[in-house]
Amino acid sequence: MFRRDISERPHWRELAKKYGFGFHSMYDAPYWDETAYYQFNLKQIEEDLEKPTEDIHQMCLDVVDKVVRDDALLQRFGIPESMWDLVANSWRRRDPSLYARLDFAYDGVNPAKLYENNADTPTSLFETGFWQWVWLEDVVDSGRIHRSADQFNILQDFIIERFADLARRQPGQTLHFSCCKDTEEDRATVQYLEDCAIEAGLHTAFVFVEDIGVNTHGEFIDLSNRQIRWMFKLYPWEFMFDEEYATHLKTSTVNWLEPMWKSVLSNKALLPMLWQMQPNHPNLLPAYFADDPRASSLTDFVIKPLFSREGANIEIIRDGKSFVKTDGPYASTQAIVQQYQPLPKFGDSYTLIGSWLVNDRAAGISIREDASLITQDVARYIPHIIL
Repeated sequence: MFRRDISERPHWRELAKKYGFGFHSMYDAPYWDETAYYQFNLKQIEEDLEKPTEDIHQMCLDVVDKVVRDDALLQRFGIPESMWDLVANSWRRRDPSLYARLDFAYDGVNPAKLYENNADTPTSLFETGFWQWVWLEDVVDSGRIHRSADQFNILQDFIIERFADLARRQPGQTLHFSCCKDTEEDRATVQYLEDCAIEAGLHTAFVFVEDIGVNTHGEFIDLSNRQIRWMFKLYPWEFMFDEEYATHLKTSTVNWLEPMWKSVLSNKALLPMLWQMQPNHPNLLPAYFADDPRASSLTDFVIKPLFSREGANIEIIRDGKSFVKTDGPYASTQAIVQQYQPLPKFGDSYTLIGSWLVNDRAAGISIREDASLITQDVARYIPHIIL
């Protein structure tokens, strides 16, 4: 695993505009960064990332099966009691899912270590499934990277294939897509997924989360008063559980993507459960609920609230003292602690690998770099190759 410098494509910003990649820079700083790329060999991809991704995913499903059968665990996971039956029924029906992303610390030599599972609302799909592949084609065609170079990236193909499979289960049904207003990145992610669904032959519609209504029958509707029967929502389940319309989740007949059982996986409580069920697994880090006496066995650790995103409200403790701490909107008394495993550092940047899954299959990787040990929303996206 190497970090290689490379010159930018001269007209990539114009190309990004053409493809609707408007958030390639954020907060007056580059988000997409093609002044470098990461190089892997095939063994690193297949054995160190692809296989652990699929194995850990199956372990995560075992956790869901255990949690939904135990009220005490559902409470531990911070899921409102009024939603317990809905979450459990979603799992018992095996409501289908679309995708997920596991985040790993990996240096190319030692086993990849799981940081967390982004199972409900992972973003950077467009950058991974489409844009970094366009970059690879361009730099290969220009002769700057050897023509034998490849990329671990079948994400777009797998998503289109999965949409087609899901559509066969409910023929003729319109798939609504939704995200919050005033979020350019989320809107672009949802638009990309909608384009994939259209490519798969689906009928689609879009409605912002804030514009979803409820009719007199307790069914969700869009601005045209069309009943929503099937919806992809880039909106976390823990937020939905707290909304005023949460009571209508029981009466509505929506097939959700992601399904409600994903509320168990997109939850940091998953980490101590994985460690309890698979202790000493080479791809897991010791993790405990913060109030578990066993947590005191960790001298260097990370405190994570059950629900947080983009590195918010994370604190690293080393030798009993706060080492790094981030602010954010997710502060909570419900937290877990995970053994401190620093991200590998390449040059001046700490590197996090996101490993994608579609329908239980590993589908590609994305790479984020940050000057901080905690990868946050300003982290840069760096392409990769296999050579």
